[in-house]
Amino acid sequence: QGDPDAARAKVSMCIGCHEIPRYKSSFPSVYHVPRISGQSAKYIENALAAYKKGDRSHPSMRAIAASLSEQDIADLAAYYANR
Repeated sequence: QGDPDAARAKVSMCIGCHEIPRYKSSFPSVYHVPRISGQSAKYIENALAAYKKGDRSHPSMRAIAASLSEQDIADLAAYYANR
């Protein structure tokens, strides 16, 4: 079970890309960064798990997801699902 309040200490790594409207990253190529606020918690959990496992290939997201515990993932998913 994710705790959105616990995620407040963890979202700093997400805010810089995912909370900027129409943001595009430039690594490894120009990539439209999706806004994740309001996405379902299950979708966010599945996406982060896929990055962590290597099933999704964006290097920055793979590195961030690799540093997250299962509880971190659940907390972040709950936080963004309720924004």
